[in-house]
Amino acid sequence: MSLKLLDYLERFITEERKQRFLEILAQRTNHFTVAMEDVYQMHNTSAVIRSCDAFGIQQLHVIEERFEKDLDKKISMGSQKWVDTHRYKNAPSCVETLKAKGYQIIATTPHTHACTLEDFDIEQKSALFFGTERDGLTPYIMENADDYLKIPMSGFAESLNISVSAAIILQNLSTRLRRSDIDWQLSEEEILKKRIDWTKKSIRSVEDVLKRFEGEF
Repeated sequence: MSLKLLDYLERFITEERKQRFLEILAQRTNHFTVAMEDVYQMHNTSAVIRSCDAFGIQQLHVIEERFEKDLDKKISMGSQKWVDTHRYKNAPSCVETLKAKGYQIIATTPHTHACTLEDFDIEQKSALFFGTERDGLTPYIMENADDYLKIPMSGFAESLNISVSAAIILQNLSTRLRRSDIDWQLSEEEILKKRIDWTKKSIRSVEDVLKRFEGEF
């Protein structure tokens, strides 16, 4: 039925758009995912979503225990349509969900004991956690992290803006991942699911189209 639905929906988009979806999905991964903890400035979360899209990260997890805000669409430039965003009311629920899916919890931090970016082992599925602009990650995340990651710094600055840090880390890790022998790509089932989802998002009055599909099948 999913294949029939996709075939039906693709009648309403151009062949160019269909091929573009296939090209992008071939570069998407769930091997790495990103988690944001109580980021106060809305545009930073939105900018991270844009980086996830740009570097092929399909899943983003947002903890909104203290600050609950809508995404800034001007910053994300529509990327929120293509990246799956999951929201949590507290850090434990996010950590438990990701661990249950086989992810190791990686806390990004400028602390000296953290692993440097170039030395980070990309073999294992990893959830990269980023904290608030001023205080960083909460003690709960730091205490429950499996490992810690930092960007090497050569100047007086000890840290970078969260959206800049996320972009640097994602570019480095995603590039290394694609050059590796790791099975990092989406499964056929995951690709089919996203093709249906993205095609729906590309059709005007999609609810009417779905009703017609249900009537025919």
